[in-house]
Amino acid sequence: MSRSEHQRLLIIDFGSQVTQLIARRLRELNIYCEIHPFHDVTAAFLKAFEPRAVILSGGPASVTDKDAPRPPSEVFDLGVPVLGICYGQQVMMDMLGGRVERGDGTAEFGRAYVTPMEDRIDLLTGWFLDTREQVWMSHGDHVSEIAPGFEVYGTSPNAPYAITADLSRNFFAVQFHPEVHHTPNGRTLYENFVRLAGFTGDWTMAGYRDEAIARIRERVGDAKVICGLSGGVDSSVAAVLIHEAIGDQLTCVFVDHGLLRQNEADEVVAMFRDHYNMPLIHADESDLFLGELDGVSDPETKRKIIGRLFIDVFQKHATEVGGAEFLAQGTLYPDVIESVSVSGGPSVTIKSHHNVGGLPEKMGLKLVEPLRDLFKDEVRALGRELGLPDSFIERHPFPGPGLAIRCPGEITREKLSILRRADAVYIDQIRKHGLYDEIWQAFVAILPVRTVGVMGDGRTYDFACALRAVTSVDGMTADYYPFSHEFLGETATRIINEVPGINRVTYDITSKPPGTIEWE
Repeated sequence: MSRSEHQRLLIIDFGSQVTQLIARRLRELNIYCEIHPFHDVTAAFLKAFEPRAVILSGGPASVTDKDAPRPPSEVFDLGVPVLGICYGQQVMMDMLGGRVERGDGTAEFGRAYVTPMEDRIDLLTGWFLDTREQVWMSHGDHVSEIAPGFEVYGTSPNAPYAITADLSRNFFAVQFHPEVHHTPNGRTLYENFVRLAGFTGDWTMAGYRDEAIARIRERVGDAKVICGLSGGVDSSVAAVLIHEAIGDQLTCVFVDHGLLRQNEADEVVAMFRDHYNMPLIHADESDLFLGELDGVSDPETKRKIIGRLFIDVFQKHATEVGGAEFLAQGTLYPDVIESVSVSGGPSVTIKSHHNVGGLPEKMGLKLVEPLRDLFKDEVRALGRELGLPDSFIERHPFPGPGLAIRCPGEITREKLSILRRADAVYIDQIRKHGLYDEIWQAFVAILPVRTVGVMGDGRTYDFACALRAVTSVDGMTADYYPFSHEFLGETATRIINEVPGINRVTYDITSKPPGTIEWE
């Protein structure tokens, strides 16, 4: 079954910060869905996409604005179920003959409680088992008059039309966000909606594996492919999937840029060259990368240098392979979504990403991106389908620039050596205490300061380091992991005792936002 033959659900995005969560909830239900910004969804697009159902996302705009974003009116002529969420509810009401007004004391932000009306509908099966449901609201405008044909099925103190529906047309609209975890029963609402739309849940990783292999073979033919292998989850799964599709037409290029964790190069090479018997080039380019980074302290400059050198190295080894025509990358669906502006205008660059936006023309290579339809949790599931060991599938994310962005300020071989050893001790502690799988990402950053200490009645003047550990669902937001003081004290003692060059340990308790997960 090709991707186009799946039962497809379309999410029209109006710029909500949590639109991705809608797609994640649906994918968890084995529903194939895609997010597309409203300005890309035309009548022609709808005809080609053939959705079995449509969801209108939330968004920051006001329906009352002159140029407020809207879906094409043809959405309501498709004869398929439509669900409007927050702004999606408001734009649905406005376009179908209802009324939306600004504020006037009916704004709601944060936790709220919805109570049911007397009549119950299938969309709300499993809801209101108690007298009310907790939901998460985030709206300034409000629906003041529902469109003809709609009835009210749930209300909250500041949203008298919190849940509405036109059952004759299978149109549903809610003022709250069922996709966020602050709406505890939100998954049930999505389950009910896709069941009403006739979805059978035909999106599985076993099926995706077969489809992806077929697509890779069709795209590549008998050409050669090189894959940039970092040893992280995404590139590892991409490499094994492509190798299963085309065998020795694939050559993996593992670039050792001198910024890897302790023993990482040996582990990656052993797994892919020995266990999977893949053609693998171990490109030890540490002198090249560290030489170019010498004296550089600006984080964005570091990223650009590393990205440029990666491309140069790939180009060199593509030539050595003997005329490779394709470069494989582990680009994921969130990377694709985030590279598209909902408004069509420029957005602020927080960090540069090397894996979205195509390739420099000078490379002369075409892209193979077999994971670009998947979220991170789906990549892990695909990895299990492919037989990758848990030690690789469940690894914490590791950034492409490696330890360069965990070493604020100038990078030196001495600082990198200290950082590797400290990080190894920290991760060992986390594993020994059985915490690794509870944490999204954990690492040590070596700080660009030296501090005075006392060890063995002698004065030391060594580096300080910061421990970082966060919990997250998708890396978009994160909170620090609440280690016990006993754990932190034990870990700090081990690092100071076992890692020459560090005499002070701190713990970073910054959330994202306002911070980022990595230090640079």
